[in-house]
This record gives sequence, C-alpha cells and structure tokens, in this order.
Amino acid sequence: MYNTRPYNTRPVRPASQQVPVRPVAGPLPWLVAVAVVFASVQLAFVVPGSGLAWDETVYVSQVGGNAPAAFFSAPRARGISYLVAPVAALTTSTTALRIHLALLSAAALVVALRTWRHVLPPPVLVGAGALFAGLWPTLFYGPAAMPNLWCALGSLAATGWAVRALRGGAGHAGTAGAGAAVALVALMRPADGFWLALPLVLAAVLVPGRHRPGLCAALAGGLVAGCAPWIAEAYTHYGGLVARLHRAGEIQGGLGWNFAVDDHLRALAGRTLCRPCDIGWENPATAVWWAALPLLAAGGITAARRAGRGAVALLATATGLSTAFPYLFLVGYAAPRFLLPAYALLAVPVAEYLTHLFARTHRARRPAGTAALALLLAAHLGVQLSVLSHVIRTSQATGARFAAVAGALNRIGVRPPCVLSGDDAVPIAYYAGCASRQTAGHDASITPEALRDLARREPVAVLVTGGGAAPPVARGSRVVPLPAGRAHLLPGAVEGSAAPTGPSG
Repeated sequence: MYNTRPYNTRPVRPASQQVPVRPVAGPLPWLVAVAVVFASVQLAFVVPGSGLAWDETVYVSQVGGNAPAAFFSAPRARGISYLVAPVAALTTSTTALRIHLALLSAAALVVALRTWRHVLPPPVLVGAGALFAGLWPTLFYGPAAMPNLWCALGSLAATGWAVRALRGGAGHAGTAGAGAAVALVALMRPADGFWLALPLVLAAVLVPGRHRPGLCAALAGGLVAGCAPWIAEAYTHYGGLVARLHRAGEIQGGLGWNFAVDDHLRALAGRTLCRPCDIGWENPATAVWWAALPLLAAGGITAARRAGRGAVALLATATGLSTAFPYLFLVGYAAPRFLLPAYALLAVPVAEYLTHLFARTHRARRPAGTAALALLLAAHLGVQLSVLSHVIRTSQATGARFAAVAGALNRIGVRPPCVLSGDDAVPIAYYAGCASRQTAGHDASITPEALRDLARREPVAVLVTGGGAAPPVARGSRVVPLPAGRAHLLPGAVEGSAAPTGPSG
C-alpha cells in the first residue's frame, strides 16, 4: 500500500548515461518563509489591542497572577495552561502573552510540516502550509490562549510521523514522533486525541509491515499519556472518570447525533462561537471554499495516486475527516476553531491537487489557466482576511467592554480580594483581579448562602447585563450602574462606595 521509496527517487542510470543534476533546495527555506508571513500577520493585525476572551481567561488564570483561578469545568483540559505558564507566571501583559504564542505557533507550524519532508515534494508541502496558515481561524487563534490550533499542529505532525513509520523509512523516530504528537493533542483536548489516534491505529493494523506493532503501541501510549492528567483530575475533583465524562457531555449540550454542518457553514462568516446557531446565513461567499473542500480533497487523492502518493493523501484525508466527525455530527453547536485539525490535514490533498493543476497548465503553456488559478487563490485569501478583520474588530470591542466594566467595578471599591458572580462574571473578574463564583449553570461552584456569607468578608458583586432580572441571591443588595448593565453589591460589600441608584428588586 505504501511505496517505500522516497517521493523523488528515480531509476539509476548507468554511469555512462548519467548527466550532472543541479541539487534541489529542500523545503525548509520556503517553510520558514510561510511561518514568517504567518507570524507577521498575527503580530501586525491580531495582537495589537486584543484582550483575553472568556475561555482564555479561564486557561490563563490557572497559571497567571492577575486573578484567582477561574472555575475549571469538566470538558476543559490543562494543556494550554501549561503552554502559557512560562509567560503568564512572569507578567500579566496580554501583549507579551500574544507575542509568545504567535512566535511559538509559527515555529510549531514549521516543525509539524517538516515531519512530511520525506513524504511530500516541496511544492506540495509548502502549498499545504500556506493554505492552512492563510485561513482566518488559523490566523486568529495563532496568538490565542486556546488549544485548538495546537491540536491541529499536533494532528498534522502525528499523521506525518505515522506515514513515515508505515513506509518504514523513519525507524524508531517515526513511532516515537507519532506517539508524542498524539500525546500533545490529548493533553490539549482528550477527545481530539482519541479521534486523531483512531484512524492512525486502524492504518497501522491494516497496513502490513514490521513497524505495525510498535506504531500501535506508540499511538495508544501517547493517547493514554496525554489523557492522564485529565483522568487523574477526574478522580480528584469530579468523582471519577464516568462522572466527569457525563458532566462534560451535559455542559456541551448532550453528546449524540447532532447535524451541525449547516451551523459550521454559517459560523464561517465570523462567529467564533455559534451557540445556539439560530442566525441567518449572512454571507454565503465566506463558505464557498468550505463547500469546495471535499471536491478539492478528492481531486488531490487522485492526483497523488498518479504520483505514487495516493495512500499518503488518503490517510491524511481520513484522519482529517475523523477529527471533524464529532464536531459536525455529535456536538449541537459550532465554532470554526473546532475544525482546525481537519483543515490542517485536508490541506495536504488540496495542495496535491492545486500543485497538479499548476504543473499541468505550466507544461501545456496555458498562461490563462495559471492566471485563473492564481486569481481564485487570491480571491480566497481576500475573503479570509476580510473575515479576519471583522472577527478582530468584534473581539477587540468585547475585550474593551470587559475592561470598561472591570474598571468601573474597581472605582466603586470592588477591588482584590473580591468576588464576582452573574453575567460575564468569568472574564470580567479576570480583568478586575477578582475571583469568579457562580451559583448556577455550567460553572456553578458556590451556593447562594455561601456567596452572601462571603460578602461579609470581601466585596461581592452580582453582574446583570442589559435590563435582565437579578438572580435571587441579589435580593436586598445595592445597585450601581455599569457600562451595558449594573452591579448588585451584596450586603456588607464595598461599604462607603458610590451611592446606589436604588434597591434591588
């Protein structure tokens, strides 16, 4: 099934017939160039003026000193917290954290792509990297304290190492690399690690060869090692593995058959989280590339088969589809970041197809065809950058709102040590330097009685956005207006602060 020859092996001619051949440069300089552009776009457009989003404040607060650790709900894993710890432990600067992640993600992109260097020719390898790096979710989450891009890069590296191990040309490095990459993905998101390892293990079982048992063991061992902290925490904080899995399913809306393909289509217009995804399809043009992706991948498999790399493209496609399956059919909401591992892997067959088209039009001396392909790719990149610009503006506005509310709370006397509850309490608490405690919902971590008792010792505010009703725990509290909402200061909190506008209902 797998050709053991390198992609560029040619039959050896007799010495009398050999002609000098100029050495061909490897893909590394081009991969570095892609990574430099990738990092530059992040640093120039995504990083400036950005604040931490809701999920980011949860992950960063576990290891940073800006605020007490936020409640860590059952589905979350601590891999991204480990990744940001070296910077978050030294500084509370969001800009420093963003720069750290932007540079690290660019370097990791090169490392992940390099695992394929003995499998794919340089044009295909560089093309795959450029296609993936040019997507707006990839650019937006490059400097983000979120696990999904790292799952994507880990999935790309794991599949590359697995292919090399199956071909028999990587020795023990292939099996060890595949296992380590699966461990990274499982550390970030255990479920993603499972759906990544599944097709790779199947390939190792179905493809004959002496490397099969070692590769299976490495993949299984990597999955167990990556999930180990999550499993251990299940027994220490959640009452066992089954209980944590059950709670994680509840928080995610109940895992079962949920057709979310249309949700993902609509989310591509710039919704970082579409839950519930009951919005209209505002801009179908943003999903044209997504609709064409299956056709391009199928064309890439065909083109790769003609070049002797069909099994490689097929495994990359199957693994990408496996990582996408739970988010398309088992989770009842959408977020573009969920499919980043699939995009990274499907970029391989798509690059095979596009490289084939460019080569064919070049050989046939059809400049019009080459120009048309270049224009289509430029239009695709323009759409991605347009959506990225929209997402950046929305994200910056949300971060500015969180910061404004936190500043207003600090000014009325809600300063560390303090506790916030209610609407958007988790991110606002991080900005204000407070702890966040909820009496109900996914992040429930305290009873109403305990929250009111806590207010006797430190400032406690219950936040309400817009004109929403205050929760029962806020009865008898003082009300202070805030940007886009109000704060209910529980009795005993912030004595002598600004005068309230009236009693709570």
